[in-house]
Amino acid sequence: MSSVTDTDIIPADWPQWSQSKPVLIRPLLGGLTNKSYLISANNNEMVLRRNSAISGALNLNRDTEAEALTLADSVGLCAPLIHYDSDLQYMICRYVHGQHWRADGAGIIALAKLLRRIHQLPAVSGKLDIADKATSYWQAINTDAPFANDLRGLADTVGSHIASAKSFNTEPCLCHNDLLLENLIAADDGKLYAIDWEYAAMGDPFYDLAVIVEGHELGQQQQQLLLAEYLARPGVKEDWQRLRHWRVIYGYLTVLWYAVQWSSGVMATAEASRNIEEQIQVLKLRLGE
Repeated sequence: MSSVTDTDIIPADWPQWSQSKPVLIRPLLGGLTNKSYLISANNNEMVLRRNSAISGALNLNRDTEAEALTLADSVGLCAPLIHYDSDLQYMICRYVHGQHWRADGAGIIALAKLLRRIHQLPAVSGKLDIADKATSYWQAINTDAPFANDLRGLADTVGSHIASAKSFNTEPCLCHNDLLLENLIAADDGKLYAIDWEYAAMGDPFYDLAVIVEGHELGQQQQQLLLAEYLARPGVKEDWQRLRHWRVIYGYLTVLWYAVQWSSGVMATAEASRNIEEQIQVLKLRLGE
């Protein structure tokens, strides 16, 4: 461990949140766009996350993230927040010791409880508008990409699912919108924490459920347990229809997200292009069900 001298890693305004000069421990792996580092300051381990250079292309609202983090931190749902800089370029939080969440019975019950608490938080300013987000993604996608035509062909069909999802007329609530494995920490203190709130926004709670089902590839029994624990009752036909619409929408936005990454040069490889093509084919099969 040695003192940090690289100003590209440790922000120059560190005295705003630390009494002692921070020390770099090591980079943290797992982030696809943001850069995160484990650091030590004030005799505590902390995470320094430098925000992605393509935050705009990814349609990220850092103001809303800061709002959501502050609310989640106030009731202990996220890694304790230490500082979010006024220019919204980086964030500091306490490092939480633990392991990734597991999709077993106890894990699903714990996640359903965490999700209910997130959805009960006060409102924030940002709202997830699916059509606007898709449009924003398309503006950043290279229309000459090898997968562009196939991807464009999905738009109209997915549009009908967006309209159907909206027909449920649910009052929007604060959603995390990215509760994937790398963003869930089963802490050593027994609590389940959600981290990386950069996609947080007001929206339909079933989108969060869809992210969990798709992102963790939950089987039917796991889905039934998740819905029953979240809704405090067994899922009914309308719930499953609603979840299906949002699963399709999430799959579409996920493919668009990777297409933006490819177009920006972050993942501009032949392998990444093939992965996007495979995701498109999976989504086509889902739309044909």
